[in-house]
Amino acid sequence: MNAVIENIRAQFPYLESTVRDGRPLVYMDSAATSQKPRSVISCMSSWLAEANANVHRAIYGLAAEATDHYEAGREAVRSLLNAASKDEIVLTSGTTASINLLANTFGAKYIKAGDEILVSEGEHHSNLVPWQMLCERSGARLRFIPVEENGEWDLREAERILSEGRVRLVSAAHISNVLGIVNPVEELVAMAHRHGAAVHLDGAQGIVHEEVDVRRIGCDFYSFSGHKLYAATGSGVLYGRKDLLETLPPWMGGGEMVDTVTFQKTTYAPVPLRFEAGTPNFISAATLKPAIDFVTSIRIPEVRSNEKEMTSYLISEMKSIDGLRLYGTGGRKCPLLSFTVDGAHHSDIATLLDKMNIAVRSGLMCSEPLIDKFGRTGMVRVSLGPYNTLEECEYLIKSLRRTVKMLR
Repeated sequence: MNAVIENIRAQFPYLESTVRDGRPLVYMDSAATSQKPRSVISCMSSWLAEANANVHRAIYGLAAEATDHYEAGREAVRSLLNAASKDEIVLTSGTTASINLLANTFGAKYIKAGDEILVSEGEHHSNLVPWQMLCERSGARLRFIPVEENGEWDLREAERILSEGRVRLVSAAHISNVLGIVNPVEELVAMAHRHGAAVHLDGAQGIVHEEVDVRRIGCDFYSFSGHKLYAATGSGVLYGRKDLLETLPPWMGGGEMVDTVTFQKTTYAPVPLRFEAGTPNFISAATLKPAIDFVTSIRIPEVRSNEKEMTSYLISEMKSIDGLRLYGTGGRKCPLLSFTVDGAHHSDIATLLDKMNIAVRSGLMCSEPLIDKFGRTGMVRVSLGPYNTLEECEYLIKSLRRTVKMLR
C-alpha cells in the first residue's frame, strides 16, 4: 500500500474497527453511502456542542455563527461545481429530495399535457418515479433513451426523440449506479439544447468520481447527495441556473421561504431560499464544507491511479470466474462493478461474502427496470472508495471464487 492511500485510510475511523475474528471490515458499498472522514465527524460533534442554533432567523451571535457554517457549506458546493453564484445552490436533504423539488417546480411551470420528458432506461428510481408522477399529474409523456447491451446510451435514438420537438426536459444520470459507466453527458446536453429542452443531471455518483464543472457541461440542473460524498446523511444539493430558478414557483410553503406574509397574500424570498422552507438540516449541511475539502485534497494522480488499478484488476479477475457476467462493459468505467453468477442467487453471494467480512450490495439497486431489461432479478454490486486497496480487491476475488464454488 502506498503512503498516499495509507494516509487517506488513516482519516477514516471505521478502518480501525474489526468485525469477526478480529479482522477488519472490507467496505465495498460506497455507492450506497460513503464512510466519513474525521473532519466531517468532528464538524458534526463540534457544531452540536458549540454552535447549535437555527439559521437565517435570530440576530444573536450563536445564530449568526450557525448561519455562517450553513452558508459555508453552500459556498463550498458552489466552488466544487464552478457555479456562477451561490444563489444557484439549493440545499436539500439529498438527491431524491432535489429531483422531487425539480419535478414539482419546473413541472408546475413548464410541463403541460402533450409535452414529453426524456430519461434513460438506466435511471435510479429517484430519477424515474418523480417524473412518472409528474406525467400522471400533467398529462405529459415519459420517453426513454435505450440502454444498449454493453450499457451505453443509444444517442441516435435520443436525437430522434428530441428532433420530434415535444421534449421539454431531459433528466439522466451522470454515472449509472448499476453499470458504473461515465455517461456522455456533455454530448447529451448539447443535443438537448439544440432541440430546445432543458437538462437535469443526476450526479449522485458523478460528483464522487468526476470533476464536475456545471458551466463546462452546460447542464441547467445538477443534483447530488452529501452522504455519498463523505458528508453527513440528510444533506443534498440541487444546482440550477439562476435565471431558470428565478422563474420557478416554490414547492413547499412555510417559514424561511417567504418575503412578506399577510392574511391575504404571501410573497416569496429570492432564490435559493424560496426553495428551502422550514428549518433545514443545518448540521448536516455544515459538513459539506469539510467533506468537499477532503474531496478536493484527494483529487490527485496517486488516488486516480489506485482506482484505475483496482478497477482493471477486478474486471480482469471477474471475467475469469466461470459463470460470472459483468454488466456495463462499454464506455469509461468508474470503480463500480455489478455482476451475476449463473446458478447462484445474488443474495446468497452477498451473504457469504459478508461472512468473510466483505460488505457489498445485492438486489435491484433501486433500478428495477434496468435490471429487468437484462433479464435478472437482482445483481451484486462492488463499489470502491479512496480508502480501498488492491490488497482488499485481491481478498474479494479470493473470497468470491470460494463463494462461487460453494454455491454452484
